[in-house]
Amino acid sequence: MIVVPVKEGENIERALKKFKRKFEKTGVVKELRRRQQFDKPSILKRDQKMHAVYVQKMQLGQE
Repeated sequence: MIVVPVKEGENIERALKKFKRKFEKTGVVKELRRRQQFDKPSILKRDQKMHAVYVQKMQLGQE
């Protein structure tokens, strides 16, 4: 359960923004979308490798 303490006189938009940030950090929506369909383990590994190559290229290009 997410609890967002609201100080007296604090803007409701700011409290809502804090709630959204905390909710996003829990990863509930990502997990829900991931479970909506089954992906083969070989495809997941391939995607992870492709992502690692991309990140490595970006890091080498930045230096």
